[in-house]
Amino acid sequence: MEQILFVQTGTGIDVHGQDITKAARRATENAIWYNSMPGIEKSLPGESLENMKVQVKLAVPVDREKLDESKIKEAIPYGQVDVEVTEGGMATSSGIVLEDKGDDNDLMYIVNAAVEVGY
Repeated sequence: MEQILFVQTGTGIDVHGQDITKAARRATENAIWYNSMPGIEKSLPGESLENMKVQVKLAVPVDREKLDESKIKEAIPYGQVDVEVTEGGMATSSGIVLEDKGDDNDLMYIVNAAVEVGY
């Protein structure tokens, strides 16, 4: 990315089911959910959303190989999206195993996201 225009951050949690993709998607959505960028097109080359680049950086605690990046990209409505995954976040006890929620154990996954927007 040549120029970062802004960075949004978020956190996502999957309390039951141990689904790292669900937690990562929630973190990504949390980062962008409450934002409006009414002047973004005028800041982009050619004043076009097609020229917007989005870098989603995710800090995940476990199961990086199980992360479905396509589900993360689907959360971003515009631009050319790349996903970068690093170690981080947290795996901690939810305090209970609920088999009907798909739990294999009592862990909940917490993922942090930074979404950079620019060109």
